[in-house]
Amino acid sequence: MTDFHIRYGAEVADARRDGRPVVALESTIVSHGLPRPDNLRVAREIEQAVRAAGAVPATIGMVGGELVVGLDDDQLTRLASTDGVAKLSVRDLAIASATGADGATTVAATSAVAAAAGIGVFATGGLGGVHREASQTFDESADLTTLARTPITVVCAGVKSILDVGATLERLETLGVAVLGYRTHRFPGFFITDSGFGLDWSVDSPEQAAAVLTAQAAHGAHLGGVIVANPLPIDEQLDPALHDRTLAEGLARMEREGVTGKAVTPFLLSHFHSATEGASLAVNVRIILRNATLAAQIAVALAARPSLAG
Repeated sequence: MTDFHIRYGAEVADARRDGRPVVALESTIVSHGLPRPDNLRVAREIEQAVRAAGAVPATIGMVGGELVVGLDDDQLTRLASTDGVAKLSVRDLAIASATGADGATTVAATSAVAAAAGIGVFATGGLGGVHREASQTFDESADLTTLARTPITVVCAGVKSILDVGATLERLETLGVAVLGYRTHRFPGFFITDSGFGLDWSVDSPEQAAAVLTAQAAHGAHLGGVIVANPLPIDEQLDPALHDRTLAEGLARMEREGVTGKAVTPFLLSHFHSATEGASLAVNVRIILRNATLAAQIAVALAARPSLAG
């Protein structure tokens, strides 16, 4: 993929020309991850969080078959309010482009497009991962294999707790994807602060994260992605007892209704929203806003390092 295939929004084009820090943002959260009309409001708040921390937001999506890095407000509104927007992983990009589709990019697709556009930092809510019962279904998110081959730093709140967290961490290790806890040695579980799994490495500041990324680029031996796992503070997480009960109920309902494949995550997230009477949605919004701020801070710190600037 080259610049010829990508259209840049005006703000992002200016930032690229001037060498200012840019943070990639996904559009799946806009079209599939949050209910209307909250989705558009939150998308704007995410972009503003990036700007407030000193970087330029680049929300990535497809409009009429054209990949856009830095959707403008009209394009954001279109993806947020139109029915039938496709959910695009990496494998879908060329097909959707050739057919003139509107599409929202997943973590995997956003990572790939951001890297092709020369953007090194990406903020999202939670990664995809290995699904429960994957030993029978072989259901694993393309996020993992994409990060194994894509030079991108992803700031997230771990993987969604509806997944098999332990198996996901094992796969990330096998694939050579580095995982850094942000001010923690515990891997976050999206809605909850601690998934129950530990981490070997931690950084304590955006500048320290930037130093790690600079060293990675200098060594040239690790060409894949880096995850910066940013947990919610304990007092901002979803109540763990409510979380566990809701997850058990959602998994049982999913099995009864035969939900499989790419429908699993939106089904369970919708169940969380209804069963917690909106509490999980509020947590989800806090997660992405915090991650957007941290990603921008890391991008600013990286831009201050001459070896990675520009």
